Amino acid sequence: MAATLILRNGRVASPSHPSGFAQALAIDGSTIMAVGSDVEIDELRSEKTRVIDLKGRLASPAFGDAHVHAISGGLESLRCNLLGLRDRHEYLAKIADWSKQLGPDEWVLGGGWAMEGFPGGVPTAEELDSVTGGRPAFLPNRDHHSAWVNTRAIELAGITNLTPDPFDGRIERDAAGEAVGALHDGAMGLVAKIMPPTSREELADGLRAALQRLHSEGITHWQDACIGYAGELGINDTYEAYIQAESEGWLTARVRGALWWDRSAGTSQLSTLQSRRERAGEGLFRATSIKMMMDGVCETFTAAMSRAYVGSPGANGTHKGSLFIDGEELKSIVKTLDDQGFQVHFHTLGDFAISTALDAIESLPEARRQVGRHHMAHLQFVNPKDVKRFGQLGVVANFQPLWAMHDPQMDDLTLPFVDDDMANWQYSINTLQSNGARVAFGSDWPVSSPNPIYEMHAAVNRTAAPKYGRPGERECTVPFRPDEALTISEALAAFTQGVAYVNRDENILGTLEVGKQADVVVLNQDLFSIPSSSIGDTSVDLTVSSGAVVFGDE
Repeated sequence: MAATLILRNGRVASPSHPSGFAQALAIDGSTIMAVGSDVEIDELRSEKTRVIDLKGRLASPAFGDAHVHAISGGLESLRCNLLGLRDRHEYLAKIADWSKQLGPDEWVLGGGWAMEGFPGGVPTAEELDSVTGGRPAFLPNRDHHSAWVNTRAIELAGITNLTPDPFDGRIERDAAGEAVGALHDGAMGLVAKIMPPTSREELADGLRAALQRLHSEGITHWQDACIGYAGELGINDTYEAYIQAESEGWLTARVRGALWWDRSAGTSQLSTLQSRRERAGEGLFRATSIKMMMDGVCETFTAAMSRAYVGSPGANGTHKGSLFIDGEELKSIVKTLDDQGFQVHFHTLGDFAISTALDAIESLPEARRQVGRHHMAHLQFVNPKDVKRFGQLGVVANFQPLWAMHDPQMDDLTLPFVDDDMANWQYSINTLQSNGARVAFGSDWPVSSPNPIYEMHAAVNRTAAPKYGRPGERECTVPFRPDEALTISEALAAFTQGVAYVNRDENILGTLEVGKQADVVVLNQDLFSIPSSSIGDTSVDLTVSSGAVVFGDE
């Protein structure tokens, strides 16, 4: 039997070999048919076999992403994309140029700004008015927990000083109570609900852009962390785009969708969720998870904490953020979803949100806890009393390691507002893993870069890679909680085997072994033989998904 594709003359990371590395692998269609020496693999070669010379390079299992908003990231890259810009002057210049291309009543859409680009982390409608030419504007920040809106958008939404804050969000206001131009969490929905819907064609284009970008980063499988209309966050329903891509034959990744749990609808939405799962129950796209938002983010003081925020955000020791779903209600919801065979994908940043979600899992019958592979994303503040519970309950710790560093969002907008104990509860990746938790990594793109190399650099060094961060500054030079660092082997496993486990794909993905799906990434340097400080200098030369080259060439 002849191979359709052979990768040879390299370092193929595979548990099939006693040393952990072979020289070559052979692929038949979409499946790995052999792993071994060049001589062994060459025997499977015919005149029709495509042969790629690795030239000594490392071939690894392709990366996954356990928490990504792929189509949102693709859409933002096609709109007014502010990612990578550093301050409000750069943002305003980009928005001004973009707005000039639009009709007089078109919405200015896009996003990706960082809170540290503005005094106190708060942008203003007045500044946005100066560059949008009277057009309404809605620009989420990079974590999609705040939106920058202008005066026209505020007026169209009917927001006044009498408009109450929603229970799950906040309107930034001036001394007179008027909206200043920043909306947090659920308050974003006040404007999002009046925006024109994103077209089917735009969503498809967003997915095409996402596939191109993620494949270029070596990613071939992921869990999309929000499938469904999340109006309170201004997030589009991307379900049909995935269905379309698979039916038309251009979906080149394996995707698990986390269906959005509308916290205002309760269990009345179950039939819709079940029908969506049934329709996407086979093939490359499967909607088998439920996304449950438990709280907001620390930077806007909406993460749910067990202790009050420090200083004025703490409101004299009373403001701790709040849960978006009550703990007792959550137990009932989780039991219902678990009974229906759904996996639950929690958004949990504050330690009180984390404890509450763990309580809900613990309330399940003991025989069911490990079965669901429920997972909790972000895990910024893990209370020491909860560390062992992850392993005991079988809850996967889904981290975004790029957030575990001394960047301005950490040093200027987080550390000044939490007490010293809680500051040292942040991103405890090594502690959780050492205490029995299974760890998976994700990017949360477009919140942060989807590049797993940068993520692994941060996980191992607890600093930003110079190519990603600001060379010479603290984020690149001062490790953040260095005791929480992983080895490169552990970090790579979190982006390969960890993601495969979360998505119930460990039998076909995550390692390069005979019979598994041929998803491979080829890197320009060997992660296992370079200094850890050089991990971030690595780049992807080639990505293979289901036996087909989807990025790069030999």
